[in-house]
Amino acid sequence: MIGALDIGGTKIAAGIVSPDGAVMAQRTCPTESSRGFDDGFTRIRRLLRDLEEESGASLDGIGIGCTGPVDPITGAIGKAELLPGWFNAPIAARLEQEFDVRVAMENDADAVALAEFAWGLGRGASCFVYITIGTGIGGAIVHGGELYRGANGAHPELGHVPLDISAGPLCYCGLHGCWESLASGPAMESWYAAGGEITRASDIFKLAESGDSRAQQAVERTLHYLGLGLTGVVTTWCPDVLVLGGGVIRNAGAFVDKLRQMVNKLATQVPTDHLRIDVVPDSGTAGLQGAAAAWLHRYAKI
Repeated sequence: MIGALDIGGTKIAAGIVSPDGAVMAQRTCPTESSRGFDDGFTRIRRLLRDLEEESGASLDGIGIGCTGPVDPITGAIGKAELLPGWFNAPIAARLEQEFDVRVAMENDADAVALAEFAWGLGRGASCFVYITIGTGIGGAIVHGGELYRGANGAHPELGHVPLDISAGPLCYCGLHGCWESLASGPAMESWYAAGGEITRASDIFKLAESGDSRAQQAVERTLHYLGLGLTGVVTTWCPDVLVLGGGVIRNAGAFVDKLRQMVNKLATQVPTDHLRIDVVPDSGTAGLQGAAAAWLHRYAKI
């Protein structure tokens, strides 16, 4: 059995996952990163110990999917925007010492991509791209069965590719008009709020479906930038399978068909006749399965 950790800016989920991707048990706690890494590690250790006792499982290893930049080679957390106070935290080494097992850590998008490639919508793809669109925009590429890494093991930050530097909003990355600042959930909410009403992205989609004109404009604007970004991804990587996840896409419903049409129309320089674009169902366990897949991919070669 694999111990799995899904670490986000607001919540930490821990679970016990079987080698076929089934989540056997799980627990959560608030991240509260402002309390420091040592405090967070104490809660992580307790979650895993409680799950071991509850399930009676013996851990063969621990996998981690973590938000923000991470170093998958050293197992340390980088300058993650959502984890202040955890910079350079050697989480993998601490867990190896505590549990006496090997630990693998990946960026959370990379981890979920590995799970989808192993057990989900990306299974059997020769070039598989996973894009998550929610509070931020992230992505991962699995090519020839291997997770793509950049120089020094870096994870591509697809959400920070600039789309409109002349007029786009400023992002925390320092760029104006990067993909995330134009097409994420908060970007949609911010644009809609400029009209005088603060509303969640999920409700904006519902309002658009009911005929609200400003909500329809917000959705059209978001789909425009999502489609441009996805066209860039398809043109760059030529995938045979493109899978979308995250809260924005799950709430988009029928609007996803417009994205498919836009990508097929705009990606004129690469073959798209065999491209499949799917949406990950909201299982609630994707992060934990991703963490387990990260460990299995590295140490069991799934």
